[in-house]
Amino acid sequence: MMMVNSSRRVSAGESVLIRWLCVVVGAEIPVAEQRGGGKDGLYRRLSALGPKKGTVAKTINEYIREGRSVSKFELDGCIRELRKYRRYDHALEIIEWMTVRKINFSLKDYAIHLDLIGKVKGIAAAENYFDGLLPAAKNHRTYGALLNSYCVEKMVDKAVELFEKMDEMNMICKSLPFNNLMSLYMRSEKPEKVLLLREEMKKRDIRPDTFTYNILMHSYSRLSDIEGAERVFEEIKGENAKLCNWTTYSNLAVLYVRAGLHEKAELALKKLEEEMGPRNREACHFLISLYAGISDLGNVYRVWNSLKPRFEVVTNLSYLIMLQALSNLNDVDGLKKIYEEWESTCSSYDIRLANTAIGAYLTHDMTDEAESVLRTAIDRSDGPFFKIYEMFTHFFLKNHQIEEALRCMEVATSGIEKNEWRPKSDTVNKFIDYFKEACDVDGFEKFYIYMKKVNCINHRLYCYLLETYIAAGKTTPNIRARIEEDGIEISSLLENLITLLSRE
Repeated sequence: MMMVNSSRRVSAGESVLIRWLCVVVGAEIPVAEQRGGGKDGLYRRLSALGPKKGTVAKTINEYIREGRSVSKFELDGCIRELRKYRRYDHALEIIEWMTVRKINFSLKDYAIHLDLIGKVKGIAAAENYFDGLLPAAKNHRTYGALLNSYCVEKMVDKAVELFEKMDEMNMICKSLPFNNLMSLYMRSEKPEKVLLLREEMKKRDIRPDTFTYNILMHSYSRLSDIEGAERVFEEIKGENAKLCNWTTYSNLAVLYVRAGLHEKAELALKKLEEEMGPRNREACHFLISLYAGISDLGNVYRVWNSLKPRFEVVTNLSYLIMLQALSNLNDVDGLKKIYEEWESTCSSYDIRLANTAIGAYLTHDMTDEAESVLRTAIDRSDGPFFKIYEMFTHFFLKNHQIEEALRCMEVATSGIEKNEWRPKSDTVNKFIDYFKEACDVDGFEKFYIYMKKVNCINHRLYCYLLETYIAAGKTTPNIRARIEEDGIEISSLLENLITLLSRE
């Protein structure tokens, strides 16, 4: 890679890119970016792109051709915000655009690139990228990024092997690699191993950070040892008081909410508010969700009404958090009011908010409102709409409207790309239960067609299909050939069902 001055202005335009990306993901605009950009900046143009892939580079290049400039510093900030809000596709597009432009990479950039490749393209692609790095770039950062990728994907053996290799190379001197393994064990339902790693850190005199303490508290909670979690909290206050911030209290509140200890949760939430500061959007989100967790609707609204005037823009994410809280509390009237407020003012349509509103409306049998949201979503968004169609499917099944449910499945599976979506097992089971009970062979055959479109034909589905035929006293020709054509192995159970069917 050609090395150039990292502070050079590639072209005018990328500063506005940060503004766009932050609005799309629901982040605040970085202070450095607030100094410029204007209403016709790159961010404004990119904000209309939404989650589409392959459009970031095109938009940047168009902006550059107009004679504008941007610094690597601004792009780095943009990537940082995108990663924060899990918009990994766009973050990777930006760093790949930087690679093509031969913008100077720091050693940290290689680690970020590796991390994004793993998240977007998979572990194999991340390993290939790591193997192709120059020796100077294979340091604790890139090794750590690969370790984190293994941990996220719950690849225990590879993660432990790489951790041991890093240990042999004297790369394990801080808490981060331990934190990664701790997260892996929590994801793998092995919270007891987190406690063992903490003991190993003590032996090596490696100081824990806030994340270490928080995950320790969660491990004790998972082991139903609230007193153990409280001991960790007391250790933070006694030995590392500077690490005790609003996130510590939010994690403590989460533990209490899950344990049903609402009075203790309320005390932790009060301390959270004391520590969070006046302009902390993320802390407000936690407060809204946690107050909803203890069914405190009054404080949910209080925090929401205090959040809105604090920021120039109320982001999509803030609205989403509030809608989810109101849905969980069954305040459908409040949800309707706030959803309509968002829908009438949003500059970037977010399908997640439509999903939340439709789910709440259907739960309360408000079909007109749900259908209205769907129509608007189709007009203003490219989707995907699979989750919405599945919610409508569940609603119709609950109300024994099988034809309407099948039509939803037909729409959901029409034009679908390979492995793009599969219905939940609960959805499939509800259809099967209906067809079996009603001896509805024709309906089952329609459902079979839709399941074949999404590669959901399996041994179990065929067993139930044949059982339905038998219960209905009907037969179907060439069923054996059909099963074999679908690549289903004919087990002894299927063989028996085929024999019974042939006797009908």
